[in-house]
Amino acid sequence: MAQAKHTAVMGATGAVGSRFLRILEERNFPMKSLKLLASERSAGKKLKFRGEDIPVEVLGHDSFKGVELVLSSAGASRSKEFLPSAVKAGAVCIDNTSAYRMDKDVPLVVPEVNPHAVKRHKGIIANPNCSTIQMVVALHPIHKVAKIKRIVVSTYQSVSGAGQKKVVENFLQSVSIVRDSRGFEVGRHNVKKDEVKEFPHQIAFNLLPHIDVFLDNGYTKEEMKMVNETRKIMEDDSIAVTATAVRVPVFFAHSECVNIETEKKISADEAREILKNSPGVIVMDDPKNNVYPMPLDAEGKDEVFVGRIREDESVKSGLNLWVVADNLRKGAALNAIQIAEIL
Repeated sequence: MAQAKHTAVMGATGAVGSRFLRILEERNFPMKSLKLLASERSAGKKLKFRGEDIPVEVLGHDSFKGVELVLSSAGASRSKEFLPSAVKAGAVCIDNTSAYRMDKDVPLVVPEVNPHAVKRHKGIIANPNCSTIQMVVALHPIHKVAKIKRIVVSTYQSVSGAGQKKVVENFLQSVSIVRDSRGFEVGRHNVKKDEVKEFPHQIAFNLLPHIDVFLDNGYTKEEMKMVNETRKIMEDDSIAVTATAVRVPVFFAHSECVNIETEKKISADEAREILKNSPGVIVMDDPKNNVYPMPLDAEGKDEVFVGRIREDESVKSGLNLWVVADNLRKGAALNAIQIAEIL
Protein backbone atom coordinates (compact mmCIF):
# COMPACT_ATOMS: atom_id res chain seq x y z
CA MET A 1 0.00 0.00 0.00
CA ALA A 2 1.31 3.43 -0.94
CA GLN A 3 2.21 5.76 1.90
CA ALA A 4 -0.51 8.37 2.54
CA LYS A 5 0.58 11.94 1.92
CA HIS A 6 -0.46 15.38 3.10
CA THR A 7 -1.61 16.66 -0.29
CA ALA A 8 -2.37 20.08 -1.78
CA VAL A 9 -4.09 20.90 -5.09
CA MET A 10 -3.11 24.23 -6.69
CA GLY A 11 -5.75 25.62 -9.01
CA ALA A 12 -8.41 23.49 -7.32
CA THR A 13 -11.38 25.34 -8.81
CA GLY A 14 -10.24 25.15 -12.45
CA ALA A 15 -11.12 22.56 -15.09
CA VAL A 16 -8.08 20.37 -14.37
CA GLY A 17 -8.32 20.99 -10.62
CA SER A 18 -11.85 19.57 -10.56
CA ARG A 19 -10.59 16.51 -12.44
CA PHE A 20 -7.80 16.12 -9.88
CA LEU A 21 -10.39 15.81 -7.11
CA ARG A 22 -12.61 13.46 -9.08
CA ILE A 23 -9.76 11.11 -10.02
CA LEU A 24 -8.16 11.16 -6.56
CA GLU A 25 -11.50 9.97 -5.22
CA GLU A 26 -12.08 7.41 -7.99
CA ARG A 27 -8.64 5.85 -7.50
CA ASN A 28 -8.82 6.00 -3.69
CA PHE A 29 -5.51 7.84 -3.61
CA PRO A 30 -3.97 7.56 -0.11
CA MET A 31 -3.97 10.92 1.66
CA LYS A 32 -3.54 12.03 5.25
CA SER A 33 -5.07 15.41 4.44
CA LEU A 34 -6.14 17.52 1.47
CA LYS A 35 -5.59 21.26 1.07
CA LEU A 36 -7.32 23.14 -1.76
CA LEU A 37 -5.55 26.25 -3.07
CA ALA A 38 -6.72 28.84 -5.59
CA SER A 39 -6.73 32.59 -6.26
CA GLU A 40 -8.46 35.23 -4.18
CA ARG A 41 -11.53 34.96 -6.44
CA SER A 42 -12.24 31.49 -5.09
CA ALA A 43 -11.70 32.27 -1.41
CA GLY A 44 -14.54 30.97 0.73
CA LYS A 45 -15.76 28.39 -1.78
CA LYS A 46 -16.17 24.81 -0.63
CA LEU A 47 -15.57 21.76 -2.78
CA LYS A 48 -16.89 18.33 -1.95
CA PHE A 49 -14.39 15.49 -1.61
CA ARG A 50 -15.13 12.04 -0.18
CA GLY A 51 -18.38 13.34 1.25
CA GLU A 52 -16.84 16.34 2.98
CA ASP A 53 -16.98 20.04 2.14
CA ILE A 54 -13.40 21.31 2.01
CA PRO A 55 -12.80 25.09 2.02
CA VAL A 56 -10.68 26.67 -0.70
CA GLU A 57 -7.73 28.65 0.65
CA VAL A 58 -5.93 31.52 -1.05
CA LEU A 59 -2.63 30.39 -2.57
CA GLY A 60 0.40 31.95 -0.92
CA HIS A 61 4.06 31.23 -0.27
CA ASP A 62 3.15 30.03 3.22
CA SER A 63 0.49 27.57 1.98
CA PHE A 64 2.76 24.50 1.98
CA LYS A 65 3.70 23.96 5.62
CA GLY A 66 3.36 20.24 6.32
CA VAL A 67 2.43 19.45 2.69
CA GLU A 68 4.23 16.46 1.15
CA LEU A 69 2.67 16.36 -2.33
CA VAL A 70 1.48 19.22 -4.56
CA LEU A 71 -0.65 18.70 -7.66
CA SER A 72 -0.45 21.96 -9.57
CA SER A 73 -2.58 23.34 -12.40
CA ALA A 74 -2.82 27.04 -11.61
CA GLY A 75 -1.03 28.44 -14.69
CA ALA A 76 2.64 28.63 -15.62
CA SER A 77 3.31 32.00 -13.99
CA ARG A 78 1.90 30.83 -10.65
CA SER A 79 3.86 27.59 -10.84
CA LYS A 80 7.06 29.58 -11.37
CA GLU A 81 6.19 31.84 -8.46
CA PHE A 82 4.94 29.38 -5.86
CA LEU A 83 6.37 25.89 -6.52
CA PRO A 84 9.87 26.83 -5.31
CA SER A 85 8.25 27.70 -1.96
CA ALA A 86 6.53 24.30 -1.92
CA VAL A 87 9.82 22.51 -2.61
CA LYS A 88 11.54 24.55 0.08
CA ALA A 89 8.82 23.45 2.51
CA GLY A 90 9.60 19.80 1.68
CA ALA A 91 6.92 18.92 -0.86
CA VAL A 92 7.27 17.07 -4.14
CA CYS A 93 5.39 18.96 -6.86
CA ILE A 94 3.78 17.56 -9.99
CA ASP A 95 3.15 20.50 -12.27
CA ASN A 96 0.56 20.47 -15.05
CA THR A 97 1.75 23.68 -16.71
CA SER A 98 4.46 24.53 -19.23
CA ALA A 99 6.60 26.26 -16.58
CA TYR A 100 9.21 23.52 -16.07
CA ARG A 101 8.66 21.03 -18.89
CA MET A 102 11.84 21.79 -20.80
CA ASP A 103 14.01 22.45 -17.73
CA LYS A 104 16.90 19.99 -17.98
CA ASP A 105 16.73 19.33 -14.23
CA VAL A 106 13.00 18.54 -14.23
CA PRO A 107 11.72 15.12 -15.38
CA LEU A 108 8.92 15.23 -17.96
CA VAL A 109 6.95 12.06 -17.37
CA VAL A 110 4.30 9.88 -18.98
CA PRO A 111 4.10 6.74 -16.77
CA GLU A 112 3.46 4.37 -19.71
CA VAL A 113 6.59 5.68 -21.45
CA ASN A 114 9.33 6.84 -19.04
CA PRO A 115 8.38 6.08 -15.41
CA HIS A 116 12.07 5.70 -14.53
CA ALA A 117 12.54 9.44 -15.04
CA VAL A 118 10.59 10.13 -11.83
CA LYS A 119 13.63 9.09 -9.80
CA ARG A 120 15.63 12.04 -11.12
CA HIS A 121 13.38 14.70 -9.65
CA LYS A 122 14.70 17.48 -7.43
CA GLY A 123 11.34 18.43 -6.02
CA ILE A 124 9.44 19.15 -9.24
CA ILE A 125 8.13 16.74 -11.88
CA ALA A 126 6.51 18.15 -15.02
CA ASN A 127 3.31 16.84 -16.58
CA PRO A 128 3.52 17.10 -20.39
CA ASN A 129 1.18 18.95 -22.72
CA CYS A 130 -2.14 17.15 -23.24
CA SER A 131 -1.66 16.57 -26.97
CA THR A 132 1.86 15.24 -26.42
CA ILE A 133 0.76 12.76 -23.74
CA GLN A 134 -1.78 10.92 -25.84
CA MET A 135 0.53 10.79 -28.85
CA VAL A 136 3.52 9.30 -27.04
CA VAL A 137 1.33 6.72 -25.25
CA ALA A 138 0.32 5.47 -28.70
CA LEU A 139 3.72 5.81 -30.39
CA HIS A 140 6.17 4.61 -27.74
CA PRO A 141 5.25 0.89 -28.09
CA ILE A 142 5.84 1.12 -31.84
CA HIS A 143 9.07 3.07 -31.31
CA LYS A 144 10.44 0.25 -29.11
CA VAL A 145 9.88 -2.28 -31.89
CA ALA A 146 10.55 -0.34 -35.09
CA LYS A 147 12.29 2.93 -34.05
CA ILE A 148 10.42 5.98 -35.26
CA LYS A 149 12.44 8.35 -37.47
CA ARG A 150 9.84 11.00 -38.23
CA ILE A 151 6.44 12.12 -36.91
CA VAL A 152 3.97 14.36 -38.73
CA VAL A 153 1.00 15.18 -36.49
CA SER A 154 -2.10 17.32 -36.95
CA THR A 155 -4.20 17.86 -33.84
CA TYR A 156 -7.90 18.58 -33.50
CA GLN A 157 -8.10 19.95 -29.98
CA SER A 158 -11.27 20.54 -27.97
CA VAL A 159 -12.15 23.89 -26.44
CA SER A 160 -11.80 22.53 -22.89
CA GLY A 161 -8.05 22.47 -23.47
CA ALA A 162 -8.18 26.27 -23.46
CA GLY A 163 -10.12 26.59 -20.19
CA GLN A 164 -13.66 26.77 -18.89
CA LYS A 165 -14.44 30.21 -20.37
CA LYS A 166 -13.70 28.86 -23.83
CA VAL A 167 -16.10 25.97 -23.29
CA VAL A 168 -18.84 28.43 -22.36
CA GLU A 169 -18.13 30.62 -25.39
CA ASN A 170 -18.36 27.66 -27.77
CA PHE A 171 -21.71 26.73 -26.22
CA LEU A 172 -23.15 30.26 -26.30
CA GLN A 173 -22.08 30.86 -29.88
CA SER A 174 -23.56 27.53 -30.97
CA VAL A 175 -26.88 28.29 -29.27
CA SER A 176 -26.95 31.76 -30.85
CA ILE A 177 -26.51 30.34 -34.34
CA VAL A 178 -29.03 27.52 -33.94
CA ARG A 179 -31.67 29.90 -32.54
CA ASP A 180 -31.30 32.10 -35.61
CA SER A 181 -32.91 30.30 -38.57
CA ARG A 182 -30.59 32.21 -40.89
CA GLY A 183 -27.76 30.10 -39.46
CA PHE A 184 -28.82 27.28 -41.77
CA GLU A 185 -28.32 29.38 -44.89
CA VAL A 186 -24.98 29.41 -46.70
CA GLY A 187 -22.83 32.27 -45.46
CA ARG A 188 -25.26 33.24 -42.69
CA HIS A 189 -23.89 31.34 -39.71
CA ASN A 190 -21.60 33.97 -38.20
CA VAL A 191 -22.13 35.26 -34.67
CA LYS A 192 -22.08 38.93 -33.71
CA LYS A 193 -18.72 40.54 -33.00
CA ASP A 194 -19.53 41.03 -29.32
CA GLU A 195 -20.05 37.27 -28.98
CA VAL A 196 -16.37 36.64 -29.84
CA LYS A 197 -14.39 37.27 -26.66
CA GLU A 198 -12.22 34.32 -25.70
CA PHE A 199 -10.84 33.22 -29.08
CA PRO A 200 -9.40 35.47 -31.82
CA HIS A 201 -12.25 34.33 -34.11
CA GLN A 202 -15.60 32.59 -33.81
CA ILE A 203 -15.12 28.99 -32.68
CA ALA A 204 -18.66 27.62 -33.10
CA PHE A 205 -19.04 25.73 -36.40
CA ASN A 206 -15.50 26.77 -37.27
CA LEU A 207 -11.85 25.63 -37.01
CA LEU A 208 -8.93 27.74 -35.81
CA PRO A 209 -5.43 26.65 -36.97
CA HIS A 210 -4.06 28.60 -34.04
CA ILE A 211 -3.37 27.33 -30.50
CA ASP A 212 -1.19 29.50 -28.24
CA VAL A 213 1.01 32.29 -29.65
CA PHE A 214 2.81 32.29 -32.98
CA LEU A 215 6.61 32.08 -32.87
CA ASP A 216 9.22 33.52 -35.22
CA ASN A 217 9.53 30.20 -37.09
CA GLY A 218 5.84 30.30 -38.09
CA TYR A 219 4.82 27.53 -35.71
CA THR A 220 2.71 28.13 -32.63
CA LYS A 221 4.01 27.54 -29.12
CA GLU A 222 1.62 24.58 -28.84
CA GLU A 223 3.11 22.97 -31.93
CA MET A 224 6.67 23.40 -30.70
CA LYS A 225 5.68 21.92 -27.33
CA MET A 226 4.82 18.71 -29.16
CA VAL A 227 8.13 18.75 -31.02
CA ASN A 228 10.35 19.30 -27.98
CA GLU A 229 8.38 17.37 -25.38
CA THR A 230 8.12 14.25 -27.57
CA ARG A 231 11.89 14.02 -27.90
CA LYS A 232 12.43 14.57 -24.18
CA ILE A 233 9.85 11.99 -23.05
CA MET A 234 10.91 9.36 -25.58
CA GLU A 235 14.56 10.17 -24.80
CA ASP A 236 15.54 10.36 -28.45
CA ASP A 237 16.58 13.70 -29.94
CA SER A 238 17.00 12.09 -33.36
CA ILE A 239 13.22 11.84 -33.93
CA ALA A 240 12.10 14.45 -36.46
CA VAL A 241 8.75 15.95 -35.44
CA THR A 242 6.50 18.49 -37.15
CA ALA A 243 3.07 19.52 -35.89
CA THR A 244 0.01 21.54 -36.82
CA ALA A 245 -2.39 22.28 -33.95
CA VAL A 246 -6.02 23.13 -34.66
CA ARG A 247 -8.77 24.18 -32.23
CA VAL A 248 -12.13 22.57 -33.04
CA PRO A 249 -15.64 23.18 -31.64
CA VAL A 250 -15.67 19.95 -29.64
CA PHE A 251 -16.18 20.30 -25.90
CA PHE A 252 -13.97 17.50 -24.56
CA ALA A 253 -11.25 15.13 -25.88
CA HIS A 254 -8.49 15.81 -28.38
CA SER A 255 -8.03 13.95 -31.65
CA GLU A 256 -4.82 13.56 -33.65
CA CYS A 257 -3.92 12.41 -37.13
CA VAL A 258 -0.43 10.93 -36.74
CA ASN A 259 1.86 9.84 -39.55
CA ILE A 260 5.11 8.08 -38.66
CA GLU A 261 8.10 6.79 -40.58
CA THR A 262 10.07 3.96 -38.98
CA GLU A 263 13.52 2.46 -39.50
CA LYS A 264 12.14 -1.08 -39.44
CA LYS A 265 9.05 -1.72 -41.54
CA ILE A 266 6.06 -3.08 -39.68
CA SER A 267 2.64 -3.81 -41.11
CA ALA A 268 -0.62 -2.29 -39.95
CA ASP A 269 -1.60 -5.68 -38.48
CA GLU A 270 1.66 -5.84 -36.52
CA ALA A 271 1.07 -2.33 -35.23
CA ARG A 272 -2.45 -3.27 -34.10
CA GLU A 273 -1.12 -6.26 -32.16
CA ILE A 274 1.58 -4.15 -30.53
CA LEU A 275 -0.95 -1.54 -29.44
CA LYS A 276 -3.52 -4.09 -28.26
CA ASN A 277 -0.93 -5.29 -25.75
CA SER A 278 0.26 -1.85 -24.67
CA PRO A 279 -0.62 -0.20 -21.33
CA GLY A 280 -3.19 2.57 -21.43
CA VAL A 281 -4.22 1.94 -25.06
CA ILE A 282 -7.51 0.71 -26.50
CA VAL A 283 -7.56 -0.18 -30.20
CA MET A 284 -10.82 0.65 -32.01
CA ASP A 285 -10.11 -0.23 -35.60
CA ASP A 286 -12.81 -1.84 -37.73
CA PRO A 287 -13.56 0.80 -40.37
CA LYS A 288 -15.75 -1.53 -42.46
CA ASN A 289 -18.19 -1.46 -39.56
CA ASN A 290 -17.64 2.24 -38.84
CA VAL A 291 -15.57 1.50 -35.74
CA TYR A 292 -12.90 4.13 -35.05
CA PRO A 293 -12.20 6.42 -32.09
CA MET A 294 -14.19 9.62 -31.71
CA PRO A 295 -14.12 12.31 -29.01
CA LEU A 296 -17.41 11.04 -27.58
CA ASP A 297 -15.79 7.61 -27.08
CA ALA A 298 -12.91 9.08 -25.09
CA GLU A 299 -14.79 11.63 -23.01
CA GLY A 300 -14.56 10.67 -19.33
CA LYS A 301 -12.27 7.71 -20.06
CA ASP A 302 -8.70 7.12 -18.90
CA GLU A 303 -7.31 5.32 -21.94
CA VAL A 304 -5.85 6.51 -25.22
CA PHE A 305 -7.92 5.24 -28.15
CA VAL A 306 -6.24 4.37 -31.47
CA GLY A 307 -7.78 3.47 -34.82
CA ARG A 308 -7.55 4.01 -38.59
CA ILE A 309 -4.22 2.16 -38.43
CA ARG A 310 -2.96 1.77 -41.98
CA GLU A 311 0.27 1.67 -43.92
CA ASP A 312 1.47 4.87 -45.57
CA GLU A 313 1.79 3.94 -49.23
CA SER A 314 3.88 7.04 -50.01
CA VAL A 315 6.96 5.85 -48.10
CA LYS A 316 8.76 2.54 -47.61
CA SER A 317 8.15 2.22 -43.86
CA GLY A 318 5.29 4.38 -42.69
CA LEU A 319 2.03 4.18 -40.74
CA ASN A 320 -0.99 6.41 -40.21
CA LEU A 321 -2.89 6.40 -36.92
CA TRP A 322 -5.88 8.26 -35.48
CA VAL A 323 -5.41 8.94 -31.75
CA VAL A 324 -8.09 10.23 -29.36
CA ALA A 325 -8.05 10.86 -25.59
CA ASP A 326 -9.79 12.90 -22.91
CA ASN A 327 -7.53 15.95 -22.59
CA LEU A 328 -8.59 16.73 -19.01
CA ARG A 329 -8.07 13.18 -17.75
CA LYS A 330 -5.18 11.34 -19.42
CA GLY A 331 -4.06 14.59 -20.99
CA ALA A 332 -3.77 16.32 -17.62
CA ALA A 333 -5.12 15.22 -14.22
CA LEU A 334 -4.89 11.45 -14.56
CA ASN A 335 -1.32 11.52 -15.87
CA ALA A 336 -0.26 13.67 -12.91
CA ILE A 337 -1.95 11.37 -10.41
CA GLN A 338 -0.34 8.31 -12.06
CA ILE A 339 3.02 10.03 -11.48
CA ALA A 340 2.04 10.58 -7.84
CA GLU A 341 1.21 6.88 -7.55
CA ILE A 342 4.71 6.03 -8.78
CA LEU A 343 6.10 8.31 -6.06
